[in-house]
Amino acid sequence: MLNQRSDKYQDIRDAVRALCGEFPDAYFREIDEKRGYPEAFVDALTKAGWMAALIPQEYGGSGLGLAEASVIMEEINRNGGNSGACHGQMYNMNTVLRSGSKAQKEKYLPRIAAGELRIQAMAVTEPGTGTDTTKLKTTAVKKGDRYVVNGQKVWISRVQHSDMMILLARTTPLADVQRKSEGLSCFLVDLHQAVGHGLTVRPIPNMVNHETNELFFENLEIPEENLIGEEGKGFKYILDGLNAERTLIAAECIGDGYWFVDRATRYAKERVVFDRAIGKNQGVQFPIAESYIEVEAANLMRFRACELFDAHQPCGAEANMAKHLAAKASWEAANVCLQTHGGFGFACEYDVERKFRETRLYQVAPISTNMIFSYVAEHVLGLPRSF
Repeated sequence: MLNQRSDKYQDIRDAVRALCGEFPDAYFREIDEKRGYPEAFVDALTKAGWMAALIPQEYGGSGLGLAEASVIMEEINRNGGNSGACHGQMYNMNTVLRSGSKAQKEKYLPRIAAGELRIQAMAVTEPGTGTDTTKLKTTAVKKGDRYVVNGQKVWISRVQHSDMMILLARTTPLADVQRKSEGLSCFLVDLHQAVGHGLTVRPIPNMVNHETNELFFENLEIPEENLIGEEGKGFKYILDGLNAERTLIAAECIGDGYWFVDRATRYAKERVVFDRAIGKNQGVQFPIAESYIEVEAANLMRFRACELFDAHQPCGAEANMAKHLAAKASWEAANVCLQTHGGFGFACEYDVERKFRETRLYQVAPISTNMIFSYVAEHVLGLPRSF
């Protein structure tokens, strides 16, 4: 691995690396080949307490900040794993922590911290609206002491490996609100009760071994006590969680970026062609060096976003910019790593092609590059709204 400078998170890094060392490349390669889920790895993370990093100590967690949580995600990817199997636990739990009622926190957070409950899934995106979230069509209609949900969601991850799911649905018709971001509400869905009783789950095979699904709601009943926060204010709660999500994704991409630079550097030193290591050639050296520089720069923006989030300060711009810079840096590093390996980069045994596919996802999800450009143009530069 690259010569790494120590930082104030070194104890966390060392501990996570030690755990990841028990799950070598061959483990994730086999999971990917079988299109399976790294159950043993996620269980080990949970038992070690890493998945409860953001939960306050009063609820049985570690009481750490987003910066520490992001380091955990970074190290998983930096050591050859894929945090996409478990990162939802971090930011979904945070929605309950920041916006849930006292009763909800007391009911769910200790069980999440103890590893008895997983809240890996969040249902927001719909087939007809994509990232135009305020126009989603899934409805939740209040009937007595319950909400009745009807609609459809798509690209919803980790449903099969989650006990609870956060759902965003419209409780007030779009025509009846002054602002289109109003009238949306957040709910906690007990998946064990919901699946087969108003909720149908259909897996979507995809390029990356990332468990994702299409969801169909048909008169699914949710108890009113599962409403998170105030009815009609759910869009605001989701945005807060999405800032955490984007920052954690940035950290994962940074981990990927370092992994690609490390593998490319190692191979360039070892691979001999024309009686010399290919790493002696500037045509090989320079792209690797450039990738390292870009990953380092993205790393700084990641920690800036974490600093603001943990201080409960507005961080939408920083979270978006961190995600963009990190996803771009990791994808460029992936291309450099594959090019450095040449034909061997396509061989599964080198793991480059697996990580190549995994990191490509983040140019598209959880928010596309163009949406980030639009956000910065409007909210930072003050340009007219483009859509």
